[in-house]
Amino acid sequence: MNTLLKRSGLAVAVAGLCVTAGLSQASSHREAPFITEMPKVDGTDFYMFRSYETGRADYVTLIANYLPLQDAYGGPNYFDMDEDAIYEIHIDNSGNAEENLTFQFKFNNIDNPIMLDVGPDGGPTESVAIPLKGATPSLGTTTAAGDSFQISQEYEVTLITGDRRTGTRQAITDTTGGTAFRKPVDNIGSKTFSDYAAYANSHVFEMAIPGCGTNGKVFVGQRKEAFAVNLGEIFDLVNTNPLGPRNAEANDLADKNVTSFALEVPTTCLTGTAVNANDQPIVGGWTTASVRQARVINPAPSANGKGATVEGGAYTQVSRLGMPLVNEVVIGLKDKDRFNASEPKDDAAQFLTYVTHPTLPELLEILFSDAGAEAPNNFPRTDLVAAFLTGVPANMPVGVEASEMIRLNTAVAPTAFDSQNDLGFVAGDSAGFPNGRRPYDDVVDVALRVVMGALTTDATNKDTPFTDGVQLAADPATLSDEYESFPYLITPLAGSPN
Repeated sequence: MNTLLKRSGLAVAVAGLCVTAGLSQASSHREAPFITEMPKVDGTDFYMFRSYETGRADYVTLIANYLPLQDAYGGPNYFDMDEDAIYEIHIDNSGNAEENLTFQFKFNNIDNPIMLDVGPDGGPTESVAIPLKGATPSLGTTTAAGDSFQISQEYEVTLITGDRRTGTRQAITDTTGGTAFRKPVDNIGSKTFSDYAAYANSHVFEMAIPGCGTNGKVFVGQRKEAFAVNLGEIFDLVNTNPLGPRNAEANDLADKNVTSFALEVPTTCLTGTAVNANDQPIVGGWTTASVRQARVINPAPSANGKGATVEGGAYTQVSRLGMPLVNEVVIGLKDKDRFNASEPKDDAAQFLTYVTHPTLPELLEILFSDAGAEAPNNFPRTDLVAAFLTGVPANMPVGVEASEMIRLNTAVAPTAFDSQNDLGFVAGDSAGFPNGRRPYDDVVDVALRVVMGALTTDATNKDTPFTDGVQLAADPATLSDEYESFPYLITPLAGSPN
């Protein structure tokens, strides 16, 4: 520790800003400078766990969340996904830090103009497009498709075996052989939807995965934000006590929604492919989003938003997320955009120093040394290499290449929701984070404990319960039953009444 830095009041303030810039953005919300300009492709959280819904233990659930900090009332356009982007969930089942399987999502807008006849009573009328996204037949409106929304979305899912761009591509279909899945319109409000939960549930589809003898499930749609963090206090130079109690009520994301890409895949279809030469139960996963290299703004766009831009060139990755909080509180600011554009196979060469010599523990010591915070001094931090890059022994694939991703030991039985411990593996719940990640896992508190030495033998405060002051709930039994079944994240907040 640089003693001059440690004594500097300005350094403390700067350190506080650095910490808040990471922790306050939840798991991965607006975490890098460039991605703030492209919220539709900003990945916020990635979950991977053995399904704990009754009767589904032979499946793995993968959830990638995008488009952060959605205010439910954000009309009139709400939160459709980018039809010029591709969203991907990657699986490494060989431990070589490269994707063996990729589930790729591509969106398409469905335009159904809603026209209203406007004119004097008994006189000639003009058919004019309404400004709202949705309407009802009682308003005298009509649509070519007979539904009540001017713009909705559908998506295709492609399974890619091998390299994400050059590998073998096969379409994932529904049970009728169709390749187009519908995304539910966001929860506009109670006047538009009398029962949004039922409407959204009708968009959970059974899917046939090529080469997999058992069908899985897919859902893409708006959900209530499951992450919990106290934004106000964290922004105020971490104006909370990291050594104090956790509070189930202090969650500034409680009024936000997010868009979830959820897949439920038979476990053997993730672990049993030919490339898994070691026949091991441990798989790694991460999610990315990519856009075209070139975008030209059209000064005279056509109707329905078509032609507002002209996109071209190869798809280029702009968002990446595996383990939570990595790009926020591990990667330095100057390299955050670089991390979002990178692949796990290059992590050891590009970002290893951020793990072996992390700055977050030093910043916490600067800010909270009076409260007893002391950063570990076991350099290089091999304990963090295990946590972030290889997996701890129980989650380390045979022949693993150091790389950042969520790793799941599929041989570990799932824990029923009511029995889950939100501190996961470090609290004795072996089916919890960092053995995969479930929606109930409090990854902030687990990560704080780990970076401050919970996995070491010589850290002064290895057993100190560091916390961000927030927990999802004191008891999972107090939460909605929706957390207990696919897609595991609950009905989004309605835009009206709010």
